[in-house]
Amino acid sequence: MDTEIRIERVLPATIGRVYDAWTRADLLVRWYCPNPRLELKVDADVRPGGSYVVEMGPHVVRGTYLEVDPPHRLVFSWKWDGTDDDPTRVEVELTEVPDGTRMLLSHTGFATAEDAANHRTGWDPEIERLAAVLGVRV
Repeated sequence: MDTEIRIERVLPATIGRVYDAWTRADLLVRWYCPNPRLELKVDADVRPGGSYVVEMGPHVVRGTYLEVDPPHRLVFSWKWDGTDDDPTRVEVELTEVPDGTRMLLSHTGFATAEDAANHRTGWDPEIERLAAVLGVRV
């Protein structure tokens, strides 16, 4: 099994709308949790060196924005509160294509394939929720 996650989707939305969904707290709070029953709070200072905190019910993930290149690229660290795990790295690359926006999500740096698989089971429903926020289906 692999210790990296790679998800590629073409979303029929403009690159600006997709980028906003990744960077605006008022939009992130609508999709950035795999379980829609959990209360979701997002605080995001989207700039290089800025930090973010996402509270998904009792689960909290936080990190730092490493690269911010609107509307094409966003890179940030990812660390769960309450664990001794090293931070992982999330990269979101957006490209305009004829049908909308190609989104490539890479989440790397997992210590084990099991940890990567657990995160994959979280990202998949989140991407579905992102598509719904954008008013599209994946």
